[in-house]
Amino acid sequence: MPEKKYSMWSLKWDEFHKILRDPVLLSTIILVTIALIIFIVWPLYDVLAESFISTGGGFTLEYYREALSHQENIDVLVNTIFLGLFVSFFATLIGFIFAYVDAYLKIPFKKLFKLIAILPIISPPFALAMSFIMLFGQQGFVSKVLLGIQNANVYGFRGLAVVQILTFFPVAYMVLAGLMQQIDPSMEEAARNLGASRWQTFRTVLLPLLKPGIANSFLLVFIQTVADFGNPMVIGGNFNTLAAQVYLQAMGNYNLKVGTALATILLSLSILMFVLQKYWLGNKSYVTLTGKPSRIRAMVTDKTIIAAIGIPCLLISLFILVLYALIPVGSFVNLWGIDYTFTLRHYQYIWNLGAKPIFDTTELSLIAMPITGVLGMIIAYLIVRKRFFGRGLIEFVSLLSLAIPGTVIGMGYVLAYNEPPLVLTGTGIIIVLSFVFRSMPVGIRAGVASLQQIDPAIEEAAYDLGAGSFKVFRSVTIPLIRSAFFSGLVYSFVRSMTAVSAVIFLVSANVNLLTVAIMSQVDVGRLGVAAAYSTVLIAIVLIVVSILLAILSRMGVNIKSVQG
Repeated sequence: MPEKKYSMWSLKWDEFHKILRDPVLLSTIILVTIALIIFIVWPLYDVLAESFISTGGGFTLEYYREALSHQENIDVLVNTIFLGLFVSFFATLIGFIFAYVDAYLKIPFKKLFKLIAILPIISPPFALAMSFIMLFGQQGFVSKVLLGIQNANVYGFRGLAVVQILTFFPVAYMVLAGLMQQIDPSMEEAARNLGASRWQTFRTVLLPLLKPGIANSFLLVFIQTVADFGNPMVIGGNFNTLAAQVYLQAMGNYNLKVGTALATILLSLSILMFVLQKYWLGNKSYVTLTGKPSRIRAMVTDKTIIAAIGIPCLLISLFILVLYALIPVGSFVNLWGIDYTFTLRHYQYIWNLGAKPIFDTTELSLIAMPITGVLGMIIAYLIVRKRFFGRGLIEFVSLLSLAIPGTVIGMGYVLAYNEPPLVLTGTGIIIVLSFVFRSMPVGIRAGVASLQQIDPAIEEAAYDLGAGSFKVFRSVTIPLIRSAFFSGLVYSFVRSMTAVSAVIFLVSANVNLLTVAIMSQVDVGRLGVAAAYSTVLIAIVLIVVSILLAILSRMGVNIKSVQG
């Protein structure tokens, strides 16, 4: 036992010496650590400090007592947890059904599911809420024109829950569809050959294999639901949630202390679910025990089953497509709910008076894109390929942005960079930084997954030939993981263009963003202008992503892996 312990410390000492002998690697580790501390840890610390430290400088729980002494805030906390559980259950259930249809049923419209999964990513986060109001609100096409209902109320829990379920179930679908594809069909065939019915096989073979994936999907949806800011602000009505209440307290009531206390409660809720998802369930999977599928699965052709679950999936997909189609349609309508004549006046309005958010958003997103991609790959490389003290902490902190609600990080950036030594508020730099560190975790995960599939001996050979860490990373590692690198670029641009919860704290008279402009137009009832802005945003995203994919295709990068 002592020899083993000595050997472990000896290996760590050797690795430490290797890092010291490589100044480029050592500098990279130091710079990455500093960046994570300044742009993730520091803002979070400031939010916590603001909520726990009194104006006199001492520790206090006064602001938590004040926050929780108001019944309104208690109701908001209960609302948030209940909404998260409700949406997560039904979104996971619908995602599971979609994944099952995709993996097991022989039906012709499976490509439609892929489109449904992509739409929430490339559109504003509250796009479905806006469309829902256009269909079922007081001036809604269905509620007023078709059904003749006066003063229809789509706001509140019911409208918000439906919108969030439709927005977030693709998350569960993508997770579960990937897992179902990995299940070896021979296991199910063996159960059927032993006399089990299709239902018994589903209940005793498929469900046990997918339990960790189902729980994982549930927690992922829960994290996104409680952190969602746009939908509760647009369609929540009197049913408020923590993410929206944090903003209303800090910016509406100018009660920053209570706002940070509520933000800390929201942060604790999200991080708890993140830790459960990543460390408790992240490595649990019973699907891969059988290795790769040994044969192609025989698809279900039973018309009863197809009608029972395939047709509802088709109807849900078509309904979602209608909701998204309403956005460009609404942008060409003179006055939604009253005058449906064709017009271009909404586009004329945003071009003459409100084009600045379009240019600001596109410019800042393009600036953030390469920074996010490079930094994500560097951190992935350090996590997978290097052994050094603090590596696990770097991995945890760099992925923490996935769990931090946007309202919390936005408030943290305002607190951290509003005074010396680093004054950034009101500038485009602070928005670029928020884009980079909010989008970076996805690139890191893609890079880690790619590096784990590559034999380290390839890079070790370059080291043996005298190449340094920078040379190996630039000329060996990046070419091997370029699909993951470019997928990080694409995701970063799309995420930056559609960000709202963090940047709503950071916009100013000098810098405005499209999503914030859309929300302000919805708030004053200009749905046509909001739809025009949204259409422009989606068009820009599609154009830039198409250009990127075309460039990558010419470079010989596997486009399918980037799109996936």
